[in-house]
Amino acid sequence: MSLILAGWVLAACTPQAPTQSQPASAPEAEEVRPFVISAIPDQDPEKLNRLYGSIATYLSEKLGVPVEYKPVTDYTASVTALKVGDLDMVWFGGLTGVQARLQVPGAQAILQRDIDAEFHSVFIANVNSGLTPFEDTSGLAQLKGRTFTFGSESSTSGRLMPQYFLKEAGVSLEDFQGEAGFSGSHDKTIQLVEAGTYQAGVLNEQVWKTRTQNNEVDLTRVIVLWTTPAYYDYHWVIRGDVAARYGDDFLPKLKEAFLTLDASDPQQKEILDLFGAGKFIETQDSNYAEIEEIARELGKIR
Repeated sequence: MSLILAGWVLAACTPQAPTQSQPASAPEAEEVRPFVISAIPDQDPEKLNRLYGSIATYLSEKLGVPVEYKPVTDYTASVTALKVGDLDMVWFGGLTGVQARLQVPGAQAILQRDIDAEFHSVFIANVNSGLTPFEDTSGLAQLKGRTFTFGSESSTSGRLMPQYFLKEAGVSLEDFQGEAGFSGSHDKTIQLVEAGTYQAGVLNEQVWKTRTQNNEVDLTRVIVLWTTPAYYDYHWVIRGDVAARYGDDFLPKLKEAFLTLDASDPQQKEILDLFGAGKFIETQDSNYAEIEEIARELGKIR
């Protein structure tokens, strides 16, 4: 009996190996909603995917949140998507930026390229059209009785401002031969005029310069007729609710990411080059008051 008791006591006093237990699962970190950017589809989709894919990668690194580029089908879709919250920030032209801010309470213009404070449109013509270059607005009267194409119907540099200057020269849409065309993009405008489908057209100066510098335009078939006076154009517009989602320091960090783009860094130089910019600068809603006034005058905003 004493041996049995001694065994019990020994067993009770012998340290037991700790029981292996499953570690408590750590609470999952709340998933951060991606910051979604887009842009008006004013150029070849392949070029846009390369540009905005690069900027999404760069911003993800700088902001510490996932950034996604979501392409849109047309200019109107970019405004609508920002309005309903499918997009957080969009690269707009002057007109679409105004339209978006009027429809999205709290949205604001925040950044533009250095070239956007003094932007221009370029009127071009097929060399077989008989049209010749001119020095001022009055020369646009040459376009009466000619076939002519704009870019997108909602484009600032490819439709709104060109139509304004045409009106100043006494040229209405009814003065063209047949109906005015709407190519849908600046690249398409070049192609249509180069092919002779239209005798003349108009597009944004930056696209024209980039395509000619890259030898993507046959300059034996297309000439520049006239470059317009300057106006404000492209800019980033951001929704007003991003601070509630990402914090009060998000907008300053976002601006800083653009303002400090450095051409000495290969990745950042590619972004600047694709944007056709030397740098980015801050902007504000009031810079587009003239665009809004002209848009109302031409019935593009009511």
